[in-house]
Amino acid sequence: MLNFVVRRLLSLPLILLAVTFLIVLVMQLIPPEQRAVAFTTNLQQLGRVQEIIKTNHLDGSVFEQYGLWLRQALSGNLGFSRTSGQPVVATLLARFPATLELTLFTLVPLVGVGVWLGGQAAIHRNRLPDAVIRVIAVLGYSVPSFVLGVWLLVIFYGALNWLPGTGNLGNDSAIVLLTGGVRHVTGLVTIDALLSGQLSVFWDGLKHLVLPAFTLLVVGIPTLIKGTRASMIEALHSDYVRTARAKGVAERTVIHKHARRNALLPVATLISLSLSGLLQGAVLAETLYGYPGVGAWAAQAAAGGDLPGVLGFALMAATIVAVLNLLTDLAYTVIDPRVRFG
Repeated sequence: MLNFVVRRLLSLPLILLAVTFLIVLVMQLIPPEQRAVAFTTNLQQLGRVQEIIKTNHLDGSVFEQYGLWLRQALSGNLGFSRTSGQPVVATLLARFPATLELTLFTLVPLVGVGVWLGGQAAIHRNRLPDAVIRVIAVLGYSVPSFVLGVWLLVIFYGALNWLPGTGNLGNDSAIVLLTGGVRHVTGLVTIDALLSGQLSVFWDGLKHLVLPAFTLLVVGIPTLIKGTRASMIEALHSDYVRTARAKGVAERTVIHKHARRNALLPVATLISLSLSGLLQGAVLAETLYGYPGVGAWAAQAAAGGDLPGVLGFALMAATIVAVLNLLTDLAYTVIDPRVRFG
């Protein structure tokens, strides 16, 4: 097991190098003059484009530009983001807690509801509950996330005014936060507000999470439903389940003790992929709802040709995905003790 973990950790730098080099290669397709605009802070500097190109080596080869960035990155400096007006590291540290909060708020119902619905569809295969659940999954696949997001904004924010439409806090709650009324413990606004006894800030933050989280939930849940259903059906038709039924074991015990536990192994992979998908989907959801996370910043950085910002986001995302894959593999040994890694 230890050898397996060490090998996976040693492969992480190679993955990060490949991902970041690919981004630099793609950005190289943009002419230097256009990339130089991202390095300007006012209109007067637009007349110094050639100087900016030379200063930042934008006319160099992809290997030269990547080498310059890599040397800085190894020293802990990921560069300066023109999009946020801050160093990339500072931007990531400031914005990541908001994205993490949105992701966790979505992940809990995503896993709970998705796995439960998938299991129910398998148990009631080819009957009414199965048909209804499959229709729900198809609808989730069919509706584009940005269309769903606009619908939710129009209905619950514009027409009914039940929920806030943008940001992660209202003005009053933001003032409480900025004036030190909420202690910075975890970086997650709702948790910190709850720990500080600021219930009004907690509920306000919770309401701001509902629309973006529901958008991500609807988009992500079909994959988990279909994957759990398929895995559960396979488990229910396995030899050990037939043997348990032949011995007269109660159907409830057969489902929960024998079938569901063995069906969880592939579902663990789906949960890991769902979490990775939530981090990617956060880019669209945060942009649509004006949520101040790394996703919205990354989208702005990509649109503005902010190479340090894009590379910093890619580095963070690739690291998270690689670590999630490692944790998923380790979770296999907990779900099924027969699994061993050499």
